[in-house]
Amino acid sequence: MEATTHLTGTQQSPEQESPKRGHQARLVGLDVARGLAVFGMFAAHVMPPTYWPSSLASGRAAALFAVLAGVSISLLSGGSRPHAGTRMRTSRVRIAVRAVLLFLLGLGLTTLQVPAMVILAFYGVLFLLSIPLLRLRAAALAILAAVLAVGAPLLSYVLRGGVETNRLGYTPDFGDFGSLDGFWTAVHSLLLTGAYPVLTWLPFLLTGMSLGRLDLLAVRGKLIAVGAGLAALGYGGSWIAMNPLGGHDVLLSTLPPGLPPKLLDAVLSSSMGTAPTTSPVWLLTAGAHSGTPFDIVGASGVAIAVIGACLFGQRLRGPLLPVSSVGALALTSYAGHLLVLKAVGAERMGQLIAEHPYVPWLALMVGTAVLTIGWRVLLGRGPLEWALHHASTAPARLLAR
Repeated sequence: MEATTHLTGTQQSPEQESPKRGHQARLVGLDVARGLAVFGMFAAHVMPPTYWPSSLASGRAAALFAVLAGVSISLLSGGSRPHAGTRMRTSRVRIAVRAVLLFLLGLGLTTLQVPAMVILAFYGVLFLLSIPLLRLRAAALAILAAVLAVGAPLLSYVLRGGVETNRLGYTPDFGDFGSLDGFWTAVHSLLLTGAYPVLTWLPFLLTGMSLGRLDLLAVRGKLIAVGAGLAALGYGGSWIAMNPLGGHDVLLSTLPPGLPPKLLDAVLSSSMGTAPTTSPVWLLTAGAHSGTPFDIVGASGVAIAVIGACLFGQRLRGPLLPVSSVGALALTSYAGHLLVLKAVGAERMGQLIAEHPYVPWLALMVGTAVLTIGWRVLLGRGPLEWALHHASTAPARLLAR
C-alpha cells in the first residue's frame, strides 16, 4: 500500500532509499487520495446508505483503493521506467509476497466476522495477476484496462448465467479451505461471484498501473479532465440508458409479482459485487458494486479525477497532514477500523447510528487521524505497513545477491 517517488516523476529503488530521503520523496498527493479512500470506507461501513457520505462513497471508495493499489504496484516496479533484469525479479518477489500476506490478512479479518465485506483477499489475487504485466507501459495497460472494463462484465454475465448462488457479497475465510466444497466456494467467489470479483475488479488495478507508469505530477491536470470525462460517460451513459431509453421500466417488468418497486431502486443504488443475470439490461446500470461496464468506467473516472486533484496538494503537507497520515497508514487504518467495529458490536453500533448518524463516522475519522499522525511522528511506518515492507524486502534482497 506504500509508494515512493521523486517529485520529478522518476523513481528510485525503495531498497536503496535512506529513510529520510524516502520520506521527503513521498508523493503526498497519493497519501491524501488513500486517506480519502479510507474515510470513504468508514462512511460506507457506519452510515445509513441514504446519507450523502455513504451514498457518495459506496463502491467508489473501494474502487479508489483498487486504482491506488495499481499505482503502488507500478511505482514498486520502477514507475515511469519499469525495472529490468534483477531489479524486476526482486520487484516481482516483493509484490508476490505482499499478495500472499494481503490474502491471508483478508481471510483472517473475515474469519473474525468483522462487520464489512473485506476486500484484502481479493487484493491479494489481483496483486498476483499484476506480476506478468509489470513490463507493460502506460498505453498498453490503459488499453487493456479499457478492453476489460467492457469485456469482463459481459464475460461475467455469461459465466454467471448458469450459476446458482445465494451468497451475495461473499468474502472467503480460512474455514473455506477445510474442504473441497469450501475451496470451490472460495475460488468461485474470489474470481466471479464474491463481493469484489477479480474478473471485474482487474480493470481498476490496471487503470492504476497505467497511471503509475506516468510522470504523475506532470499530468495531474489531465487526470482530472480525463477522470471527469470517464465519470460522465459511465454514470451519465447509464442514466440515459435507464431513464430516457426505458431501461428502468424493463427491469421493473422482470420483478416477480408482489415485490415492491422500491426493491429495484435499492439494487440499482448498490449491489453486492455483481449485477443480476435475469436480464441483459442490468449491464446498463451503474450501481455501486454492480461490476457493470458503466459502473467500472464511472468509478474509474472518479478515482482518476480524485488522484489528479489530490496531487495538486503536494505543497500543502501541513494542512493535509490529518488526511495524508491516514493514507500513509492506509492498511493499518483499514484493518484497525474493522476491528474497532467488531469490538463495539453490531447491536450497539446500530443503536448509535440510529440516534446520531454522523457521530460514528466523524469519531472514526478524527480518532484515526490523531493516532496515525502520532504514530508517524514517533515510529514512522504503520505496524502492518512495516510488516508488509520487511516481509517482502527480505526475500527480494536474498534474490538480488
